[in-house]
Amino acid sequence: MLSRIIAESPLKTLPADLLVGIETGDDAAVYRLNDSQAIVATTDFFMPIVDDARDFGRIAAANALSDVYAMGGRPIFALAIVGMPLAKLPEDVIHTILEGGASICAEAGIPIAGGHSIDAPEPMYGLVGLGIVHPEKVKKNSGARAGDVLILGKPLGIGILSAALKKDLLSPAGYDEMVRWTTKLNVTGATLADMDGVHAITDVTGFGFAGHLLEICRGSQLDCSVEFDQLPLVGEAVMHLMAGIATGASARNWASYGGSVALPSDMPEWQQKMITDPQTSGGLLVACAPECVDTVMAALRGDGFDRASIIGRFAVPGGAAPRLTFT
Repeated sequence: MLSRIIAESPLKTLPADLLVGIETGDDAAVYRLNDSQAIVATTDFFMPIVDDARDFGRIAAANALSDVYAMGGRPIFALAIVGMPLAKLPEDVIHTILEGGASICAEAGIPIAGGHSIDAPEPMYGLVGLGIVHPEKVKKNSGARAGDVLILGKPLGIGILSAALKKDLLSPAGYDEMVRWTTKLNVTGATLADMDGVHAITDVTGFGFAGHLLEICRGSQLDCSVEFDQLPLVGEAVMHLMAGIATGASARNWASYGGSVALPSDMPEWQQKMITDPQTSGGLLVACAPECVDTVMAALRGDGFDRASIIGRFAVPGGAAPRLTFT
């Protein structure tokens, strides 16, 4: 729906310095300031996915800044987006949410320089993230090349853990794993911007692994083959999926793009739900030349992404439209 609304925008002629807009559903807008600097701009906010106020603030902030890193940018400052039910939520809880977000920004080395707040029926929090990148080093989701290797930086299953949490079925260890990955900044994206062999980057969020990978395929006009057994998965998420716990968004995701995904005839249903599971502050998806794989993996592992995995490869389309195939 949003795509249709935006397509009807009265502004038909875009400025030449707008390097990334809405063309391929990329992670952030990028506008060239001069020959050596472009500004990366993005925003993201949502309602609580955990009960702990500080964790909510941290997760929302990390999720918002992820799109700056996914473009190869380095954040420079953020603006807070705050909607809180002032008559229902104690002031100290609101303070704790904002402090959690500020702590993630401090970890990224940036200030929260302002923002906007309203009295809202439900609590909402997020950031406008602003960053800088060299205009020639922007990593779009449409730059993958045939023969590129696909790497995923974080394990899948965050949406399932969130669903289990809402049903009071998530273990303390599962909660810790959920917070660990959702608050881990995708800082490696800024490092990957300096690598000529890295051709495309995106991060995995609400459309699930398959949905965001399809964005790379469609933007780059390439097919991609993924080995499911190579995907890094959160162990407790697999357990809950096999017990029948999944998000409603997983089914909606499949309905929206499943026709472009080829699955093995014997693939268990839980595996299909895993690849469509919506992620919050998910991992980077990186398309890079084969000779660059070791360097990319070393960068990810050096930043603490110990579950980063080589999972697939891109190829020239075998049909009229790009497809994603799981083996």
